[in-house]
Amino acid sequence: MARSASRPAPRPGTAGSALRHRDFRIVWAGTFTSNIGTWMQNVLLGAWGWELTRSATYVGILYFAQLGPLLLLSVFGGVLADVLDRRRLLVITQLEQLVGSLVLAGLALSDNPPLAGIALCVLAIGVGNAFAAPSIGAIMPTLVPREDIPGSVSLQSVQMNLSRVIGPSIGAPLYAVFGAAPVFAINAATYLFAIVSLMVAKFPRLSPHPPTERGLARLSSGFRIAWNDPLVKRILITLTIFSFFSLTFVGLMPAIAAQNFGIRPKSTAYGALYAVFGFGAAMGAISVGTILHGRRKERIVRLGLIAFAVLLAIFACIRSPFWAFPAVCILGFAYFAVITSLSTVLQSHLDNAVRGRVMALWIMAFGGTVPIGVLFGGWIENSIGITAVMLYGAFVALCLAYYSDLENAHRSHRTT
Repeated sequence: MARSASRPAPRPGTAGSALRHRDFRIVWAGTFTSNIGTWMQNVLLGAWGWELTRSATYVGILYFAQLGPLLLLSVFGGVLADVLDRRRLLVITQLEQLVGSLVLAGLALSDNPPLAGIALCVLAIGVGNAFAAPSIGAIMPTLVPREDIPGSVSLQSVQMNLSRVIGPSIGAPLYAVFGAAPVFAINAATYLFAIVSLMVAKFPRLSPHPPTERGLARLSSGFRIAWNDPLVKRILITLTIFSFFSLTFVGLMPAIAAQNFGIRPKSTAYGALYAVFGFGAAMGAISVGTILHGRRKERIVRLGLIAFAVLLAIFACIRSPFWAFPAVCILGFAYFAVITSLSTVLQSHLDNAVRGRVMALWIMAFGGTVPIGVLFGGWIENSIGITAVMLYGAFVALCLAYYSDLENAHRSHRTT
């Protein structure tokens, strides 16, 4: 008892300080569990689609059905997040995704499931995710005091990356032994953790803001807010360019592993390579809310982009599987130190009344742009090779280190 009483409280703004808040802790744990289930399903969908059809085109259709709605529909979700009760909206969208995953599990029980039905089901789940994502991004910072927002953003980034590591590591063996249906059913069950956490947690009383604009003006209001705020505009432009040009290696990792390292994508070594990358990204995210807590996040963005550019160039030139693992781990660290710092600066700057609409643009720039960049990078790779694609991405990141002067953008916002 005496030992716990003498233990110093975590510093404000750190991940430990954010976890002290009961309601944040509950919602964070519930959505973390749900995200693990989501990544169990997401990673296996491509393998299942290939097993059913042996068609790369169909696998691409499923991939777009999963992530395409983030690019096309997040702006609608952002508008709803700012005018409706966010908790109610999240519960409804989680239930919709739960039902979609159960239907998908039912289809997977058939020896000859309808391919169009599978694609429509995956699309329905993707649409639910697109409507939910802005509300998740907007609601989490309201569960902690403003000084603890950096810690909460860091933990959200950790959750994003650890779920990508844990989910496939659980789902892959289950899929190998029991098939796709049980994995999809387990994912459906994990949505209950998110729903229960949203129902149990106490949310601050934030009155929904009735819309003062209608139709297209309301839909475009997030873009107008971002354009008129120099800091928000600089962050979103940086993220969009970074996602499109520099993050293609994430989606092209199977080709990189096969061509540069001689690692087969359907192997334990490839799974380990991706897991090491995810672990490095998670460590980069948590470092922003712990060991780098006292550092200015604007400076971390610029230094992180330089480090990312150098590390991506090194990773592009490596041909030894042995050195690929530490290189991709450190690359993941720099990658998500940048992303988490950008998100921290943005979330700390935003007013709650516009948070949903602006976070929708963040999701479009990050989650929605990467798949388009991967498609473009894959097409270019056929002409110039995977190494050249990564080296160009490294060059763009280096240019962004010069462009992403958030401190100057912050001063410009204060003087306007």
